[in-house]
Amino acid sequence: MSRDRTLRELGLGPTWKLRDARAAEEPVVAAVAPPATIPAAVPVEPALHAAALGVGDERRAAIAAMGWDELRDATNACRACPLCQQRKQAVLGVGDVEADWLFVGEGPGAEEDERGEPFVGQAGKLLDAMLAAIDLRRGDNVYIANTVKCRPPGNRTPEPDETAACWPFLARQIALIKPKLIVALGRPAAQTLLQTEVKIGAARGQLFEHGGIPVIVTYHPAYLLRNLPDKAKAWEDLCFMRATMRGL
Repeated sequence: MSRDRTLRELGLGPTWKLRDARAAEEPVVAAVAPPATIPAAVPVEPALHAAALGVGDERRAAIAAMGWDELRDATNACRACPLCQQRKQAVLGVGDVEADWLFVGEGPGAEEDERGEPFVGQAGKLLDAMLAAIDLRRGDNVYIANTVKCRPPGNRTPEPDETAACWPFLARQIALIKPKLIVALGRPAAQTLLQTEVKIGAARGQLFEHGGIPVIVTYHPAYLLRNLPDKAKAWEDLCFMRATMRGL
């Protein structure tokens, strides 16, 4: 997909202009340019690990020792929270299992529950366009996961006990992938990874940390579909992500 087409898909086509041939290598940001150096990680509250939220030590330890095949089987068989009752299938994640980039969303929707892959609906199309805007694509040095692996009824926000029950799966995915950068898509993903209260507007443009891995917080694509003016802010976040990765 061409950059012009990508920006049109994001609703930003008329806004971002390339000034010269040299500028073609870097996106031009009208409001906030990506920093020249990576800022220091922002301190967060101590992690509220799974045990503090009622996830048993034995189960957590077992998941922490799993490989990908075992992890997929365990996710499919999981009955640790009520979300399993209405799902068609668990959705572990998709992409390159040795990726530098890990994108974490909230949870599967109806289409994801049907197809067994995260971000395949309209939000998924927008996420693919966002990836293309920084020369990435699904499955190529990119892994996509969610905080919960089963669809919440009515696509509601997962409850704390649900994200706690699923946390060992996501933690193991992070340990197996060993990404260089994690992107939290939306508030539930950010709060799960950082284990502190997060406001997206205040967290944008800052570098957080999870287990020594830099974390960047941005809007969930589904939110952007409902709040079109914030697509311009998402473009700034994409530039920040790319600048951060290049500095790692």
